[in-house]
Amino acid sequence: MAYVQTGPILIAEAMDTQQDSLKPKPAIRAAAFSVHIFTAFGAAIALLAMLEAVREHWAAMFQWLGVALIIDAIDGPIARRLDVKNVQPNWSGDVLDLVVDFVTYVFVPAYAIVASGLLLPVAAPLLGVAIIVTSALYFADLRMKADDNHFRGFPALWNAAAFYLFLLHWPPLWSTLLVAALVVLTFVPFHVLHPVRVVRLRWLTMSLIAVWALLGLYVLEMDFRVGAGVTVALCAIALWISFSDGLIRLVRSFA
Repeated sequence: MAYVQTGPILIAEAMDTQQDSLKPKPAIRAAAFSVHIFTAFGAAIALLAMLEAVREHWAAMFQWLGVALIIDAIDGPIARRLDVKNVQPNWSGDVLDLVVDFVTYVFVPAYAIVASGLLLPVAAPLLGVAIIVTSALYFADLRMKADDNHFRGFPALWNAAAFYLFLLHWPPLWSTLLVAALVVLTFVPFHVLHPVRVVRLRWLTMSLIAVWALLGLYVLEMDFRVGAGVTVALCAIALWISFSDGLIRLVRSFA
């Protein structure tokens, strides 16, 4: 009679049963994957923004980019709450987020900057190419964030840069010089405030972001035809986001 080695087989079956019991339930996996779908919708929103940009409906374009910004702001906390990284390990939320961020933060705004007529005609396409190339390199740079969660260099926020170009509507030479400066500042190691992840003075930062959002909505509603007070307030908030870390470090050095 043949000898049947049942012991190891039973142990293996028990281990398989235990692993199956530890796997997330289908409903949990579906909920986790829905967060990836939600994030991916940011790219679809970018397409709608691009269609408005092609029609030169600039305020509508920024409104769609604002919707994409809201998606980008809330998908991360939802993903962490649902433990998406472990529940759906075959899908990289980080990679997906970078893909969506590139089209919403860089590609669509770059088109708007080039096609709007705000820059010198001879320089516009060259700067458009520079925006795309330098931003792609920035997104691939593992040093883009400092240990304290500040961005290192100009963080390729070309949606914000485009917004201010339309708001200020400077002469083409000035706007061209500003865009060229931002391209260079992408690789200059100064710190730019991350509005959400930097802990220091977060209450102030979030308050300023709320004010900025309200004023930004007003600007779009008025199709960028607003008074000097609104413009000054928006520029002051941008300066705080960009240079507050350097200012605080300077003050502390004299303390």
